[in-house]
Amino acid sequence: MSGTRETKGARSTRSTKQAQKAAAAKEAELKALQAALGAEHAVVYGYGIVGGKIGAGRQDEARAAYDAHRARRDELVRAVRDLDGKPEASAAAYALPFAVKDSGTAVRFAAELEERVAGVYSDLVRASTGDQRRTAAEALREAAVRAVRWRGESVAFPGLAERAATPSASAPSQT
Repeated sequence: MSGTRETKGARSTRSTKQAQKAAAAKEAELKALQAALGAEHAVVYGYGIVGGKIGAGRQDEARAAYDAHRARRDELVRAVRDLDGKPEASAAAYALPFAVKDSGTAVRFAAELEERVAGVYSDLVRASTGDQRRTAAEALREAAVRAVRWRGESVAFPGLAERAATPSASAPSQT
């Protein structure tokens, strides 16, 4: 009889540990989703700045990126809600890493926006599984491709380069 109780007890302990592990994984994924949502809010704001300064020859590219990030932002809002979270709201304004005065600095800023959001998506890839992981990897790839288009060159591991240079890879900070 005591062997049976120990087996049931062991199963109960294992079940509890699995539940705790699942809850921790859900919490980590929700945190990464919120970070990605915050980054997308900042990128949408940033592309508003880019659109006002970019030259006529790249306005369509800026508009397409703006629309893509708005769609990603909306997907993230749904994903946060699906995990029973309250989606992070956008800030009224964000501090820019440098002055965006002309088309050249707008292009540089667009590339930086994409590189920073790629870093946040790399965190989401690491924290998620299944369809959410696939979606995050797709968003990372799209941001990396846009960064290359804006900058004209690529990096070996998109989303990781800026992590070595700065303490945070988040998009522009809130003001």
